[in-house]
Order: sequence, then C-alpha cells, then structure tokens
Amino acid sequence: MNNKAVIISAGAIVGVLAILLVKLGNPPNMGFCIACFLRDVAGALGLHRANVVQYMRPEILGLVIGAFAAALVTKEFRVWGGSSAFTRFVLGFFVMLGLLVFLGCPLRMLLRLAAGDLNAGVGLVGLVAGVALGIVFLRKGFTLGQAAIHNKTNGYIFPVIALALLAFLLAAPAFILFSAQGPGSMHAPLAVSLGAGLIVGVLAQRSRLCFVGGIRDFILFRDTYLLTGFITIFVVALVGNLLVGSFKLGFAGQPIAHTDGLWNFLGMALGGFGSVLLGGCPLRQLIGASEGNTDSAVTVAGLLAGAAFAHNFGLAASANGVPVGGQYAVVIGFAVLLCIAFFNVYYNLKAEKSEREVPANVGN
Repeated sequence: MNNKAVIISAGAIVGVLAILLVKLGNPPNMGFCIACFLRDVAGALGLHRANVVQYMRPEILGLVIGAFAAALVTKEFRVWGGSSAFTRFVLGFFVMLGLLVFLGCPLRMLLRLAAGDLNAGVGLVGLVAGVALGIVFLRKGFTLGQAAIHNKTNGYIFPVIALALLAFLLAAPAFILFSAQGPGSMHAPLAVSLGAGLIVGVLAQRSRLCFVGGIRDFILFRDTYLLTGFITIFVVALVGNLLVGSFKLGFAGQPIAHTDGLWNFLGMALGGFGSVLLGGCPLRQLIGASEGNTDSAVTVAGLLAGAAFAHNFGLAASANGVPVGGQYAVVIGFAVLLCIAFFNVYYNLKAEKSEREVPANVGN
C-alpha cells in the first residue's frame, strides 16, 4: 500500500487522538507512547515494582485488537516467523532501554516536539543518527534471515493475550497493579483510551505507520510515504497544542522529560539503531505481532523485558536526569548491538562466499 491519502488521514487522526487523550487525563505530552505504555503494562503485571508507572494501558490492548481485526477483515493476517528469534528478543530489550533513557518512543518524541519540548529535538537528531548507523549494516548485508509460514494457531496467541489482559483490566483482580500516583495514575477514561487504541490499531495496520521505517526509506530510496504520516501527526499535534494552550517552547520544565542532551541523543540513537536492525519501531512491532508475525511478538516480549529490567534496576531516566546505571546500559547496548550487527554481516558474507565456492569444487 502506498496511498498518500491513507497515511495522511491516519496521521491526522492519530494527532487529534493524542491531544484528546492528554486533555482527558493521559500524562502530559503522552497521548500515545508505545515504550511508556508497555512499561506501564509491565508494571501492572508485576514485572517491575516502580509503583508510579503501573497501569494496564487500554491504548496498547486496543491497538493490538484493532490491528488484528483489520488484518482479518482485509485477509492480511498471515502467520509466519522463526527468523533469529532470540536475537530479536535481545534487540528489543536494548531498544527499550534506550527509549526509557530518552523517555519515550519515536511517536512520543514527535508529540513532545509538537508541544514545544526542544529536548525531543535532540532526540530526533539521535534517532536519525541511529537509523543511519543501522543502514550502514543493512547495506553491508545485515539480515535476520528468512521467516517461514506457521500454523495459524501461533498467530492467534498474541491477540488472545491482549484480550485476556483487557478482561483483567475490566475485572481488576488483586494481582493487577495500579499506580496511585505518578504517570501511571494519569489516564483518560477507559472507554476513550480503548476506543483510541482500536482506531490507531486499524489505521496503523492499514497505513503501515513507522517513523523509523520512514527515515530508513527516505535515506535508502528517497521514499517519503511513511515520513508523510509522521509529518502529519506533528503538524496536527502542533496545531492542537497551540489551540488548547499546551504548547511550551523550551528545554527546561517540560513534563516527564529531562534536559541531559547527551543522553537524550544517545538513548534515542540506540532505539533507532536497534529498530532498524529489527525492521521497525515498537509501534510497527506491535502491529506486526497483531498481524500474525511471531517474530514481532518475540520482539514485543523483549521490549517488555527491557522495561521491567530498566525499572527493577533503576536504569530508566526521570525528570531528574539519567542515572549512572542507565548511562552504562546505553553504552553496553551500543556495544551489544554493534557486535550483533558486525558478526551477522561477517557470517552472512562468509556463507555467501562458501556457496560461491561449492560449484567450483564439484567433481574434484
């Protein structure tokens, strides 16, 4: 699908919904954030005990269910995977660590920028740098391999889990945790959040929204299709913030953000680098998992594990800045991802060389 009208419409609606969700109770500049919301879901399930970021975000559940329904209706639900599963888990883990040092996914970065948060501008430069670094390895032959078609049962597991979590949210059993203060306690009414998630899920599935993919495609092919959607989100959210009085230009005093430029840059650069190697940002991974891609489902598991690890070990940033542990985590993340990318390219080239040499030795 490469219809500019579709992605412009999707971007405009996502921008409006993001402003609406904040006005109705979501944390400031966080109408939609895949990284932050997955972190809150991890907290709600008790995977971490940071009691200010625990809430079973209906936006995430709605997004999965909406994308799943759209894929079924359009006959685009296809179950496949089995390509470098553990590598994808590790990449997802470190992508989340980078995003929680920045404090947001690429979508929230854009929404923060649209509200005047110039720290997000530093993050944007970092994201582009990370994507560019990933492209260096893509051009050298980095690949996570070929996926195979699976039994359809495997593809239904991820959306069924989302439905089960929605049931838990509605029933509110004692083992589901809810923040009494902090960002986790701030949320729009459940019905509105769930409805917004369903709409964004359908739109993202139909339009293939992915900011990392948009930057990648522009650098590689000068293709502006995916970028158009996010430019639209930015413009609509900017206008919305100006209209409702939520625009505040500057670095200091921005909600749920810090002013450490180096780590804003490096955190988002790590997220961008890992996302390029994975083939898409966290939003794209959620949509892919909802469409039956089990490799994307493994990546989402890695993102959840990264969120739990970050908060259990005090690595995530806050308005007070980035803890030393979080800084080390980003540096280690770059080292791990560079090793994965380098050796992936090395062994792929070695395998190709061996295949070329086989015919010459036949009959000797």
